[in-house]
Amino acid sequence: MAYPLLTVHHESAGGAEQILWTLEREMARSGVHTTVAASAGSRVSGELFPTGQPCTAPDDYERRRVEHEDRIVEFVRRRAREGKAFDLIHDHSGSFWKRAAEIDIPVLATLHLPRSFYPVGTFDDAPVNVSFNCVSESQAKSFSDLDALAGVVPNGIALDSFERASGFAKDVAKNDSRQGLLWLGRICEEKAPHLALDTAKRAAMPITLAGQVYPFSYHQQYFEREVAPLLRTMPNTRFISAPSAELKRKLLRHAQALLITSLAEETSSLVAMEAAASGTPVVAFRKGAHAEVVREGVTGFLVNDPDQAVLALQNISSISSESCVHHAQKNFSAMKMAERYSDLYRRLAISEKTLRRAQSGHTFSAEAIS
Repeated sequence: MAYPLLTVHHESAGGAEQILWTLEREMARSGVHTTVAASAGSRVSGELFPTGQPCTAPDDYERRRVEHEDRIVEFVRRRAREGKAFDLIHDHSGSFWKRAAEIDIPVLATLHLPRSFYPVGTFDDAPVNVSFNCVSESQAKSFSDLDALAGVVPNGIALDSFERASGFAKDVAKNDSRQGLLWLGRICEEKAPHLALDTAKRAAMPITLAGQVYPFSYHQQYFEREVAPLLRTMPNTRFISAPSAELKRKLLRHAQALLITSLAEETSSLVAMEAAASGTPVVAFRKGAHAEVVREGVTGFLVNDPDQAVLALQNISSISSESCVHHAQKNFSAMKMAERYSDLYRRLAISEKTLRRAQSGHTFSAEAIS
């Protein structure tokens, strides 16, 4: 189940959408029958259940969320009546799990956001058929009070999409073929691309800012207030709006370094994983799970502020492209992520089966349900 705002496909910009697309592709490849509930126009490996048109107007999220969730509840109930009930719902939407009491199957909700992003009381009285999982150990520490926390499954990326990870374009491994800095991501205040621009200016290095401004007025206001003036006045700076997946990979392969200036306690960092798969070092603020993704001195440097970022960039040539790629292949595999989710799905399905048999008064052995 997708976040309701945007479409899901291999070009998705949002992290939750990217993870859903990548995970569902791996599940379908392994023979699992999958259905994705997402905005119309999404492109997935299994069946698509379109829940409505993606948002285009600013601040239309709440209407779209209700439409999305209502249609999913109706669809799940209809499938059950037809004798084709789902075994499990994997919720990447961030909110549907609150309505899990309206359906009669287990729901696994992946928590993609930092704990501080959820209003106080969000997880009080969660439906009994809901389990949660985190995407990093640092994130899990902040959710340790949740009784329904089922485990940690780190994110993975489609390594086969990156030429460096697949052994191609070896010429880009040469440091002299890389030029300038790159900032890549969702353009909003907590991601702080304005700090990346400031860092590049102080380091006297050219920078490319590439990303998408979501249809929220406060995101658009931030861009016009903090980012656009710097883009207009700074030399050796370019902006690429909503780059394609192919262009993102090209930008990553040719950058001297990727800057990650997020001010949030990030739960993961797909862009840092993608940089490593491209052989590109990262300079990232020491926030949240960045220390679990960026290996200090091997795939990049962790810093506390722009001053330290400028100093780290002076040593960026010490990071080997080959070391970055090797680390990505060993640690960020989408297949490994899918295997861990498969184990979690199986465990939740067995728990549900056990509960149903107990409620019906049946006796059983562990062997009977394993």
